[in-house]
Amino acid sequence: MEKNLERKQFDILEALAGEAGAVTQRRLGELTGYSLGTVNRTVKELADAGLADGGRITAAGLAALEPYRVRRAIFIAAGFGSRLVPITLNTPKPLVRVNGRRIIDGLIDACLAAGIEAIYVVRGYLAEQFDQLLYKYPMIKFLENPAYNESNNISSAMCARYLLGGAYVFEADLLLREPALIKKYQFASNYLGIYKERSDDWCFTVRDGVITELKIGGLNCYQLVGVSYWDEDDGRRLAEHIAMAYEMPGGKEQFWDQVPLGVFRGEYRISVRECRDGDITEIDTFKELKAIDKTYDT
Repeated sequence: MEKNLERKQFDILEALAGEAGAVTQRRLGELTGYSLGTVNRTVKELADAGLADGGRITAAGLAALEPYRVRRAIFIAAGFGSRLVPITLNTPKPLVRVNGRRIIDGLIDACLAAGIEAIYVVRGYLAEQFDQLLYKYPMIKFLENPAYNESNNISSAMCARYLLGGAYVFEADLLLREPALIKKYQFASNYLGIYKERSDDWCFTVRDGVITELKIGGLNCYQLVGVSYWDEDDGRRLAEHIAMAYEMPGGKEQFWDQVPLGVFRGEYRISVRECRDGDITEIDTFKELKAIDKTYDT
């Protein structure tokens, strides 16, 4: 399926597809961040092409969005979660319950709400415990990572590398509070990021909306969240580059994000998709878990 939409056309159509009933141009401006003038021009283009009519997306408009549909979701869930000891001594971090709900459930539920039903979980530490997910999510397929204990998470990316095209990739230990971040359609490869005036964590610098550098700590940067999307072309390229990086000296000690954002940065044009503090959170320590869920503070 061929992609024929310009970015503004995609954003307007995607907004129309997500709303019930007719949508005003003012509302489209709120949803997309575009000025009313830009919305007016783009809506006219879409109407002239038969892709929108009277504030609604048409069947032809839905067909035009289809090449941008997210095909699958991949969850990186093989690690030990050492900073969440003692809870993770007996439970993989993604299966830890926060206020009665497993961490990974929020991510999976958001994918299903967006119509993404091809779901893969890369598991390693206490792998058999992930079988419990099948009672609620029988569509899940597991990918086994036998090297999780002797490498960084690049080994999980190795296990899933041929599935990356058209896929979201999630760190499976993220507490999602804004499910609408997980969308049915994506225009191009991107990472979620939270803007920070100062960060001591993994972050990336951005120029004109495109990621230019991945680093630890920085000013006026975007904090890496652990959710990315890869279009078909970048997914195919990434499958090759992950395997190459894995075999490099020290390659097994890398985080997989360092492959497209570091080692082979010049081969990709990855945009940032901004989210806010609180939309999505990684619980790094047992202290942070107790602060969020008081039942652990006993």
